[in-house]
Parts: sequence; structure tokens; C-alpha cells
Amino acid sequence: MKKKILVIGTGGTIACKQSESGLVPLISAEDLLVHVPDVARFAEVSSLQVCNLDSTDIRPGDWVTFAKAIRDNYENFDGFVLTHGTDTLAYTAAALSYLVQNSPKPIVVTGAQKPIDAEDTDARVNLRDSILYASSEGASGVVIVFDGKVIAGTRAKKEKSKSYDAFSSINFPYLAVIRDGKVIQYIKENCDAPVFYDCVGEKVFALKLAPGFDVEMLPLLFEKYRCIIIESFGVGGIPSYLMEEFRRQMEAHDTLIIMSTQVANEGSDMEVYQVGHKVKFDFDLLETYDMTPESAFAKACWLLGRKDISRKEIKEEFYRPIGHDITAN
Repeated sequence: MKKKILVIGTGGTIACKQSESGLVPLISAEDLLVHVPDVARFAEVSSLQVCNLDSTDIRPGDWVTFAKAIRDNYENFDGFVLTHGTDTLAYTAAALSYLVQNSPKPIVVTGAQKPIDAEDTDARVNLRDSILYASSEGASGVVIVFDGKVIAGTRAKKEKSKSYDAFSSINFPYLAVIRDGKVIQYIKENCDAPVFYDCVGEKVFALKLAPGFDVEMLPLLFEKYRCIIIESFGVGGIPSYLMEEFRRQMEAHDTLIIMSTQVANEGSDMEVYQVGHKVKFDFDLLETYDMTPESAFAKACWLLGRKDISRKEIKEEFYRPIGHDITAN
């Protein structure tokens, strides 16, 4: 029997039309399917439109809307394909990995670098591959399907702004590839029953350090945000001239500090240099290790959205691997 797949439209380049001021998402999920009629050979496909946004406009609250659409339709379908803009696609895939955990049914996030009705586009291939993967045996959990690659939802990063091979899997192998209309599965998940969450916290700030960062900004950030993710240099650390102000602010506020790195591959290791070693052992903070900044941000939002969790439990949960998001700690 054909698998029943629900395509959920959220906008993005894949659904764009040209306007006088540039591309605007206007094409519905139903109309996207018109461009891939051959998927009817292997899947029974339905559509649902939840929004039509440029992914630059996606906010954490939208992740909850997407997760709710999956939950509301979970019993009626065998798999899901969420079409999305590429700019924040990695954030949404990571967020769904935390909001819909342990799903035995595949939840595929995909998009394109060009609109689906463009003559030279990657959209039709990506959408077809996504529906094919969502219909395949052994597929489960939240993944990204793009340019013939299947990436764990917590491990993707957009590394090219225009090329069709825009996404890479960071610090983790591809789960599968799709070649000549066939799925070649490398890693299979063992999932039994989904666990859904319906809330995220939005007071999370990603601070990308640059040489000479103004120390006077720190009190403002600590007052406004419940969590600050510091994207530091190299293997991670806080510049020595910022340390004392960080210490004062951490003593005055209950802000959760997460140390990440701006370097895409190989992760953080704060014990290598004094600027990191001193911070790690003197300050009460978390380290991302090989987790991507996108996953760290989404995981922090998910944890802060949980009302029944203590500060100690937040730290324990941050290091608990979910969807392959972290392997070294």
C-alpha cells in the first residue's frame, strides 16, 4: 500500500513568485504538488498550509505552530514533509527535533534555492526526494532532505547562499542519500512512540563575539534575556577583558550561559587554552561541544519553555543526546 504523506506548507523560496521588489512566498502547498505529479506512483499525498512566510520572518512561536500541525494530523498520516525557506531551515529542523521527539514516523524538512515554477530549479527534485524519503521503510524522526542528502534535523547548517548543495551535516554523517530515485539508508533510528511538546521560551540571545566587543553591552543583555549563547572564537573562551564583567552579571542574574564556537566543524573544547579553561571551571555555564549553534539555540528555547523543570534539570537535559545533537561531553 502507498504511504499517506502530508505536505505542510510554510512559505520560503520554494513557494515564491517574482514581484517588483523581489521574491515573495505566494504558492500554496497544494500548488507545489502540481509540479511533482509522479509522486502519486509511490505515495498518497495531501497538503496543509499553515503560513506563507519568508523564512527570515520565522520566529520560535512558529515552531510550535508547525509541531502542532504535525501532532494534530499524526494519527492520519505515515509521514510528513514541511516545505520551508532555506535561511532558517536548520533552526526549524532542530526545533522540531526537540518539540517532536522519538517519532517512528518521518518528519522531513525541505526547501529550495529557486522557486518551484522556475525553469532551472532544485525545488522539484527536493520535494520529490522528500516525499520519497517520507514514504520509505526505515525512515523516522526529524530530518532535512536537500540535494539528495538526508541530514539529522539537529546537525544541518546552511553553508552556501545560492548553490544547490547548500546544506552540510556538521560533525555527524549523513543518515541516507537519495540516488536515481532510490533511498540508500546508512543510519536507522529506533523510535517507538512520539513525545510532543507545545511551548518554547523566546528570551534566548545568540551573542557572536568579535574582537573588541563592548563590555557595556553585557548588563543590557543579562537584564533582558534568560539565556545567552556565546559564539566564541576557536575552541571557546571569553576574552580576558570581559571576564570580570561577566562574573558580576552572572552573580546578579539567573541567566543561563551557554558557550559555543563560531567554527562550524569539530566543536568546542574549553580546556585547551587558559581563556577557556578558567571560564569553564570558575563560571557556572554549559558548553556545546560538537552541537551546532542552531541546535543549541533551539534546544535552549525548548528547555526554557518547559515549566516543570529546574535549573539543575535544564543542565542535565542540555547534555542528553536528542536526535544525535551532541556526542561529546
